[in-house]
Amino acid sequence: MYNKLRSLGLRSILVFGVCGGITIPLSVKATVFAANKQTTEIDPDALAAAQRFENVFAGVVNQVKPAVVSITSVKTVKPAAQRQRQMPNDRFHSQPRPGPGPGPDQEQGGDPFEQFRDFFGDDFFDKFFKPRFPEGEYKIQGLGSGVIVDSEKGYIITNNHVVEGADELKVALGDKREFDGKVIGTDPQTDVAVVKIEGASLPAAKLGDSDTIRVGQWAIAIGNPFGLSQTVSVGVISATGRANVGVAAYEDMIQTDAAINPGNSGGPLVNIRGEVIGINTAIFTRSGGYQGIGFAIPVNMVKLVMRDLVEKGKVTRGWLGVVIQDVDPSLAKKFNVSVTEGVLVSDVNENSPAKEAGFAGGDIITEYDGKPIRDVNHLRNNVAQTEVGKKIKVKVLRDGKEKELVVKIGEQPADLFAMGQGAPGAPAVKDLGMTVQNLTKEIAKNLGIEEESGVIVSEVQPGSQAAASDIREGDIIKEINRKKIANVNEFKKALSEGSKEKDVLMLVKRGEFSRYIVIKTK
Repeated sequence: MYNKLRSLGLRSILVFGVCGGITIPLSVKATVFAANKQTTEIDPDALAAAQRFENVFAGVVNQVKPAVVSITSVKTVKPAAQRQRQMPNDRFHSQPRPGPGPGPDQEQGGDPFEQFRDFFGDDFFDKFFKPRFPEGEYKIQGLGSGVIVDSEKGYIITNNHVVEGADELKVALGDKREFDGKVIGTDPQTDVAVVKIEGASLPAAKLGDSDTIRVGQWAIAIGNPFGLSQTVSVGVISATGRANVGVAAYEDMIQTDAAINPGNSGGPLVNIRGEVIGINTAIFTRSGGYQGIGFAIPVNMVKLVMRDLVEKGKVTRGWLGVVIQDVDPSLAKKFNVSVTEGVLVSDVNENSPAKEAGFAGGDIITEYDGKPIRDVNHLRNNVAQTEVGKKIKVKVLRDGKEKELVVKIGEQPADLFAMGQGAPGAPAVKDLGMTVQNLTKEIAKNLGIEEESGVIVSEVQPGSQAAASDIREGDIIKEINRKKIANVNEFKKALSEGSKEKDVLMLVKRGEFSRYIVIKTK
């Protein structure tokens, strides 16, 4: 029976046919046999269509690849740092990678060589590893990618982490020419750097428009993974607007499944028209290599950063002067709005553009400069990329009604993210799993803040309702259910006036910033 079925080309369905007691009709046998029959004929029309499609990719690669360069960074390591991997480059590790599981540049527990020493012992370590760290100064190399974007001035875009801390840069082109590279400027907050070389007849890639890309479009990555120069990989745009990747302070990443590996950092992500739409910068991995998810900085963000670095030597960012948070369903319900997009203003900085424009705590920003706002990251990026001094129309929901404000964007202060330190005090009243006390002048002085109304959280019980809502010791509670409170008595009164069956909305100040927090009561 087996040999008979095998002769009919049915070996692959033998298990289903025998174990399941299925009777296979002769018509099905004939169909399977025909499907397994080899043929040497190729549909000429299908072949021609496939070749035209193939030629498009080959044309894109031929157009862009000459502008893709290899960047070798050289750093001198001093004896005090011999066992520290100080060179943030792609020869020794991949791009900064988000997600669980440390990669080669995210060791747990400190120096990996010290971990080897602890595990194997001093004798084993000194015998096999110590020779790698010679006495005195020595040089180590890192390898990344870049793309020439100005043939006349020799400007190259790459990642900050490719060139950071380098004493020397060597830039190699695909035509075997080599140049000394000079760092024009870097921006760690976006992981972008601009390098310059002096040369004639330099090839350059065309920059596209990352605002027009769509999920599902083709994406081509070109770079030098693992030192294999000018390697090409093809995929699609998997997602846009990715934030909280963990690469930089300002993130609006393009996600792609085009293979990106160590050494691709700084290389271009290209569309089907041969235009650079992003600069490859990071991968999600648990193995240290490609696992189907890579990230690129949108080229429109790169253009603005490059302009500032070339013209000013630093990046100037716009500033609104509000403390913001995302709107979740619980907050939307408390503010009597149906939207879960947009961002909630929890505080307005004094002497800020927002203060002058009339912004208020509790406003929900739904539109900025004619663009609907998705979330906090989206608004932050839009404001940061706005030209300083430009007047922008902003739509907000205030008490459920739409209002339009006009704000003149200021320049972002250098100490924008400075945070104060909290200090607990003696307990006064306990509710919802937290203990609060009056905010006295002495406590305010210890906190490094000016005297203001509210109560300070001195203790949070683990596993309580307050802890589950991210209330922390040192937080200052300024409002309860949209009512301002000045002391513990007003805190207790506001809680008692609210229904015990409803959640509690609190305005909480932490350090320099305030945010609304909903504490669920059941």
